[in-house]
Amino acid sequence: MKDSGLRNANRGVGFLSSETQIQRKLHRPTSRFVAVSLGLVLAAGFFRQSARAQLSFRDLAQLTPGSTKADNALWGENPLAVQFSSTNRVVVADIKGPAEITMMHFAYPQHSLCIYWDGESSPSVDCPLVDFFCDPNGERDVVNTALVNVRQGFNCYFSMPFRQSARVELVYDGPLKAGRELQQTMPCYSYVCYRTLTNVPPDAGYFCASWRQQEMLLGKEDYVALEAEGKGKFVGWNVTIRRLHSNNRPVVDENEKFYIDGETNASIEFQGLEDSFGFSWGFPPTENTFPLTGWFPFHTNGAAAYRFFVPDAISFEKSLKVAIGFGATENGWRRSYSKPFTLLQLSSTVYWYQANPHTSLPPMPPATERAPAPETFISPGGTGYASLDDFKAHGGKLFLCCGFPGGEMIYHEPDYSISWIGESEQWNGWDDETYYCRQNSKEFGFQLGLPKGSRGVLRLYIIDPDNYQGGRKETIIAGAETVGTFEHFQEGRWLDVPVGLDETADGKLNVRIVNAREGANAVLSKVEWLEK
Repeated sequence: MKDSGLRNANRGVGFLSSETQIQRKLHRPTSRFVAVSLGLVLAAGFFRQSARAQLSFRDLAQLTPGSTKADNALWGENPLAVQFSSTNRVVVADIKGPAEITMMHFAYPQHSLCIYWDGESSPSVDCPLVDFFCDPNGERDVVNTALVNVRQGFNCYFSMPFRQSARVELVYDGPLKAGRELQQTMPCYSYVCYRTLTNVPPDAGYFCASWRQQEMLLGKEDYVALEAEGKGKFVGWNVTIRRLHSNNRPVVDENEKFYIDGETNASIEFQGLEDSFGFSWGFPPTENTFPLTGWFPFHTNGAAAYRFFVPDAISFEKSLKVAIGFGATENGWRRSYSKPFTLLQLSSTVYWYQANPHTSLPPMPPATERAPAPETFISPGGTGYASLDDFKAHGGKLFLCCGFPGGEMIYHEPDYSISWIGESEQWNGWDDETYYCRQNSKEFGFQLGLPKGSRGVLRLYIIDPDNYQGGRKETIIAGAETVGTFEHFQEGRWLDVPVGLDETADGKLNVRIVNAREGANAVLSKVEWLEK
């Protein structure tokens, strides 16, 4: 993947020189012939009519009517009107129908793609170019799918018939103004291939694509990728989902819901995000890119996946709503992902065909707002660290949130670990900023593993937000020393325990949390180790 510093560039803000792009991509493996070949077959045979001139491999010898044409744009030898030297919004193809776009090629990704059919005033396609090509935020060197691919160029094979006209635009909304600097900074080229037709069958739909992105608590609301009205069919999408806190486990198990023609209960619902894209029990440990389905890691805490519904396109007569969320009976998941610090960011590009007119697509956010949100460091309860780097700068070597959904260990350096001693229950049901803990009615503990002879501060965070049994009371013991007995910590309390060289001579430090109030329980919410 490309350097994280380029993230903003790829959805339309900054630039990479063509030389740098080529250098980065030359070391990558070449695209697979099977994926490209299948893409040509699927695109060529998307629908076949005697009046149409689209070819499949079996029809290559057939002398069909019509002609293939190509519109060039953006490169210096083309007119100024179709270069970024004169405008930030370039019409790269303006075609009279009836015809069918059969292929589009773009050499540079820093744009949004808009397509207008038959003189419509709002676009039927409105996406960041890289996301349209299953390359969210433009961070990959290679994409291999049946209908789009990327390798030192962006190629699309969707069938796009139209009756009167097609206008294909690339939009740059970054900081530079149209002119010489923009044209030189962003050398690019495009062509759009199309086939003239005598007519377009009445049941042929217009190609549509729309991009969305949202930060949300998925336990409180579903992510809506598409709300279409009219008659059409859904033929695919690509999706990213990632945590915005420091936890490297990808999110899975959300349901993908298709509400057809005004349904209140989705008639098609895939029970698991990874399953809907062809995988099970989470995504595989390594990326997999197949012609119709695939996945790959997206940033530190997320996943990106795509699926094309070619033999199983989802038809609708009146409307279609496509959403991602938890199932009707998954109350535990909903509770967990309604808590603070379970914030997710999702994005999606949806592909479908439908009869015009269509409802207006959501407005495209400015380029500065389309980059993936930065990862945040979990520091609830007054830790006072602005970021993970800030935590490290204070000597932070290990940070654990007891009972935190999706993974307790937030950060640890090599040679630092925690193993639990005795039985303890994970809890994450408090209505508080720190809503999680480990607990036991008697006592529990942990062993901190660290380099032999370490010296530092063990920080423990305890909180009693529900004032259980009139208020918890507990004794904490670190190594051979009693730290103290504590009560009245309803608002939360940090305990700083200095640890010397002798106490860690064997590379271990045992800690016990003992309940000191009958009928209550012992709790612990956070553990830090700061090297001194």
